[in-house]
Amino acid sequence: MSSPSTAPATPTSTLSEQASKAILADYGVPIAAERVVATAAEAAGAATEIGFPVVAKLNGDQIAHKTERGLIRLRLADEAAVETAATDLLAAARPDDGDVNVLIAPMISGNRELIAGVVRDAQFGPTVMLGVGGILAEAVADVVFRPAPVDAVTADEMIDELAMQRLLGEFRGEAPVDRRRLADVLVGLGRLAIERADIASVDINPLIVDASGSVVAVDGLVEVGPPDDTRVSLRPRPTDEQFRALFEPRGVVVSGASTHPGKFGFVSLHNMLAGGYAGAVYGTNLKAELVLGVQTVADIAELPDGEIDLVFVCTPASGNPDLLRACAAKGIRAAFLTSAGYGEAGDEGQRAEDELVALADELGILLAGPNGQGVVSTPVDLCVQIVAPIPPAGGIAVASQSGNFVSSFLNLARSTGVGISRAISAGNAAAVTVADYLDWYAADDATTVGLAYIEGVTDGRGLMERLAGAAARKPLVVVKGGATEGGAQAAASHTGALAADDKIFDGACRGAGITRATTVSEAFDAAATFATQPLPAGPNVMVLTTVGGWGVVTADAITRDPDLVLMDIPADLEAAIDDLLPPRWSRNNPIDCAGGETRDTVPAVMELCAQHPDVHSIIYLGLGIQSNQARLMRSGPFYPDHGLERIVDYHERQDARFAHAAHDLSVSSGKPILTATELAVADPANAGPATVRATGRLCYAGGEQAVTALGHLVRHTRFRRARST
Repeated sequence: MSSPSTAPATPTSTLSEQASKAILADYGVPIAAERVVATAAEAAGAATEIGFPVVAKLNGDQIAHKTERGLIRLRLADEAAVETAATDLLAAARPDDGDVNVLIAPMISGNRELIAGVVRDAQFGPTVMLGVGGILAEAVADVVFRPAPVDAVTADEMIDELAMQRLLGEFRGEAPVDRRRLADVLVGLGRLAIERADIASVDINPLIVDASGSVVAVDGLVEVGPPDDTRVSLRPRPTDEQFRALFEPRGVVVSGASTHPGKFGFVSLHNMLAGGYAGAVYGTNLKAELVLGVQTVADIAELPDGEIDLVFVCTPASGNPDLLRACAAKGIRAAFLTSAGYGEAGDEGQRAEDELVALADELGILLAGPNGQGVVSTPVDLCVQIVAPIPPAGGIAVASQSGNFVSSFLNLARSTGVGISRAISAGNAAAVTVADYLDWYAADDATTVGLAYIEGVTDGRGLMERLAGAAARKPLVVVKGGATEGGAQAAASHTGALAADDKIFDGACRGAGITRATTVSEAFDAAATFATQPLPAGPNVMVLTTVGGWGVVTADAITRDPDLVLMDIPADLEAAIDDLLPPRWSRNNPIDCAGGETRDTVPAVMELCAQHPDVHSIIYLGLGIQSNQARLMRSGPFYPDHGLERIVDYHERQDARFAHAAHDLSVSSGKPILTATELAVADPANAGPATVRATGRLCYAGGEQAVTALGHLVRHTRFRRARST
């Protein structure tokens, strides 16, 4: 992602604290009563009017960080102390401070300090911030962001996302923070950011929480500059007809088909044929050779008219303009370019790329790439790409700025059995961006969830507008590379120093209802969960385990997730389970069967949990243990004698039965039931995880992974419901 710090600096000026607070007060920020005076004597008189103790500050348009310069005097208890402090402050003024005076304010104290503000990010535009404030604000960096404007629901979410939640409740004998008033501050700042395009940044630090829980801004800084007239500039998205030509073509021609198995023109044709694509397949080859049973032609002009929708280009960049013209003449409406030598190759390559995009627009051809790896569309068994693998069919649609991560997601689909509907590497994304593909996926009947890898961002506002539109229709999971600590251009404020690119991107995702994952494997798990599990009705999670330690670790993970609740076991559920398990069972959540499970125990206990109205989700641990023992028996020297054949068969049938129970109960109850075992990775052939895969669901590699995925489901559900009411 491009860092705003690399953009040309915009000239700004800092308003005086008095002028800053006047603006903030107009937008609902609570400001303490204060006076601005010119002399030490006037300062003493103002302090008497306000009431002691007071604070004295040097005030001026060019003064930003008063604390760092020692321009604040605290806890002044009488007129003499105020007069002395004001004299010292006026004497400390520098020529470059401009016109200065003294600000006298009541000494407001509290054990809790917050920071709030606005930063006009070069990529994502006006953004509202909330965090833990005071002199340690930048060191702690417990901050959250949202694009402006901010509504009341979004403001509440920002407050909930602060890590230091204990500061917001009762604290050291002080009342909880007035969350409604704090939310009003954030809403007001969002309105200010939208209505005043000349506001470059706002920094309220500290926003003190007093003993009653009220919030008061005791320091405020506003930077102004030239009005931000940046507008979203999106290329028109390709039409649905063009996307269908790319993902559901009647026919495909590989340009540059080759007999050499190391060439792109061979590999892509091979993969398409091996994948079972049933449409018409053609190829061009200067020698008109027979390649993998396909009789190629030397020239596009020799191909039939109106029977081919997609050209897969494996020829050098220099010949591509003529190639596109010839393809358009044949009725081809989509082109995927593997060709390199474009924008990634410098200025000359960028010019060639721009010219090619303009030509494709003129010809009405969707231009995917260049410098991409291929396209997959399982509804039509299309796998035309220069890398393997061919994934199973399913509901996950992938778009990536990195072809290698497309391969990663397809490999994970193969290993887990949770399949893919569409997949494409956007390459340079010269004409069609990752966001364009995701927008089309959101209307695609074959797709349940979008999954994307994003790296470079050149138009943050445009990107988020299109991603938000996609996420409003279907779940969207994004993993982003290239996170930086560049920060936005607001050098005079703490807000700007805290506005690292990645935090603003994260806030933009949360504001749009986009699920953001931190790793590729987490992203796939989240997408696979959206694709295969129902959405939970609430945050309450019950853990069912056959081994105590697994349950403890998973319970810890649930407790760490602020959006999940490790629920107390309801009394009626506990009584019902008592009839099924021996007295030594845990009698709490996690439900530890303590080795007391019989043939029917696990499905029966799982059913009781699934049917209970207070239980919203279940995580089931321990699947595959019996089959793991069966594997050792089967491979040992005594099998099949000594009754081993019968017990091996029994163990494997039991684990398969438990896996089916988890699936069937989830379907019948409409509740997520996530099954986790390390055997999903350690021994995929084990009857437990193998049966989970056969049901079409993801078997998680551990309880923590299941908890992370479930957390994403709960947040998504809460976001949608909050905005539908």
